[in-house]
Amino acid sequence: MDYEIIASLDRCPAYASFFGAMGCAFAIVFATFGAAYGTAKPASGIFASGILRPERLMPNTLCAVMAQILSIYGLVCCVVMIPTIEKDMAIHTAFLQLGGGIAVGLCSLAAGFSIGIVGDAGVRASSQQPRLYMGMVLILIFSEVLGLYGFVVSLLMITKSKSDGTKCMY
Repeated sequence: MDYEIIASLDRCPAYASFFGAMGCAFAIVFATFGAAYGTAKPASGIFASGILRPERLMPNTLCAVMAQILSIYGLVCCVVMIPTIEKDMAIHTAFLQLGGGIAVGLCSLAAGFSIGIVGDAGVRASSQQPRLYMGMVLILIFSEVLGLYGFVVSLLMITKSKSDGTKCMY
């Protein structure tokens, strides 16, 4: 066989697109799980604080809003990845997309857990002592940044996957 054909079959296997698609799936699924947990966990605290202090209901929904941003991170990564997933793609590109999807997905999942736990405790505490609200907001920002780190790393990996020079001919 010709050397170019062998090299193309080695670098562009038929199953490569599976890994790119799994990276996209991991990104949206794990990011959505993180957003769901980060929204559901503090919901009981938000409603309980609404009974004690109804005027604090809207400010206390900040943790739920911040949790929903996590799902946007996963969605943006999927939207950037999907146009590059093709039937014939290089395995290098597919593995970078898989890594990017796992990075944003798991970082968003961890951030969602953090936002949920901090949000629940923070909402309950700030309802009893309103001066604790700013502390809760700062900790929520630190929790949200965990998802942002994964988002940035994922975008760097996806961008690198687009610059791959391997052409799949066969």
